[in-house]
Amino acid sequence: MSMAISRRDFMKVTGAVGAAGLLAACGGNSAASSSAASTASSAPAASADESLALSDGPVSMTISWWGGDSRHEAYQNAIKEFQAEHTNITIEPTFAAWSGWEEKMAAAFIAGNAQDVCQVNWNWLYNYSADGSKFVDLNTVSKFLDLTQWDDAALDACYVANAQQCVPVSMTGRIFFWNMTTFNKAGITEVPKSLDDLMAAGKAFQEKLGDDYYPMHLGAYDRMILMVFYLESKYGKDWADPVTSTLNYTEDEIAEGIDFIKSLVDGHVMMNLKTYYSANSDTATHQSNEWITGKIAGIFEWDSAASKYSSALDDANKDGFTVGEEIKFGDNNGGFSKVSMGLAITKTSQCVAEAATLINFLLNEEKGASIMGSECGIPASKAGLAAAQAAGAVKDLVAEANAKVMAFTTNKLDPLFENNDLKASGTGIYQEVFDTVDYDGVSGADVVDTLLDGMESVGYTIG
Repeated sequence: MSMAISRRDFMKVTGAVGAAGLLAACGGNSAASSSAASTASSAPAASADESLALSDGPVSMTISWWGGDSRHEAYQNAIKEFQAEHTNITIEPTFAAWSGWEEKMAAAFIAGNAQDVCQVNWNWLYNYSADGSKFVDLNTVSKFLDLTQWDDAALDACYVANAQQCVPVSMTGRIFFWNMTTFNKAGITEVPKSLDDLMAAGKAFQEKLGDDYYPMHLGAYDRMILMVFYLESKYGKDWADPVTSTLNYTEDEIAEGIDFIKSLVDGHVMMNLKTYYSANSDTATHQSNEWITGKIAGIFEWDSAASKYSSALDDANKDGFTVGEEIKFGDNNGGFSKVSMGLAITKTSQCVAEAATLINFLLNEEKGASIMGSECGIPASKAGLAAAQAAGAVKDLVAEANAKVMAFTTNKLDPLFENNDLKASGTGIYQEVFDTVDYDGVSGADVVDTLLDGMESVGYTIG
């Protein structure tokens, strides 16, 4: 690595963010719930716990989530309505942007002081509760949470250690979003539909708009996902076995994928990470001045992020926000879809019935689901989707993006791909790999061992 400090090094120097502010109000300590923790077994699915009941007295409950401003607003408005209906319940929310969020929650899960209701990533079930010790089996609260509103396949994706550890809020995948206001300034009137289009856009932006304009910017984790899309499209196989996390690609194939990402940087399609971090430090792309003003004109993001990126644009660029097309980089479609996020109840919670009632309100009931709309993606709950659609709360951009993703993606995701040691912004292995490429100008062959060693360290089987 060069002497210029990378974002990974910066994050290491400044230290990990602590778990302050993540204490649960009505949750007990970990010892209080240790008897409820269980290990994986062959036991059948749990049935509803008939002894659970809502309290008549005052209840203080906590909930946490990550997201952008529009998601924060939706959750808070829905919580206000819930409290109006359940006047004995007071809810204290904790929320922030994604950057650093998993580190905070991981510390809270380990300490046993996470919120009663937690918005969780799908892979957290494997990373933090593979033995079923962190989250309540929602089958036991089915008196308060109507699980019949989800398709079996969606529920099965969240069934780990013989327990329904969360319910899926939505299904998601990655797609391109473009600021066509800037593309038009570069003389481009159609969204990119091929790799050739991307490379041509990089050249046009540099020649017509200048060196500080780019068709898109991707952070390290985003680059890793796009690399996998590229390889799956070219070779027609999952990145890894979705059950065993056995890697399906050779060292040479992965080096080729890294070089594909490097070619986008070299071709002025993407901003060099060194350039981005020098100007923005750890600021998220949608909060950067370059995105807001249209100097970065594209992103490869989850379909549920459409609102976050479109709303961040200034008035001169907002109307240009456009859902792009999935791009085939080979003979196959490539790419994966997954549970975007779930809602879970921690086993340290002392108000499990109330927590389940809140989840049901947010995801299934007309009043809550109509407020939440598509802020967390297209609702996976059948009742929730119907309520959101009837209220006109499903945003057209999110619906369009989700439809394109679900029609295109064919591959499966393994649970280790999103392991925080790999994907953590600033400190993960993906960051180290793509920092090294951009800061030192090296090739995929020079960093592929770093990636493979990191993957093996979190449990991947490397062929």
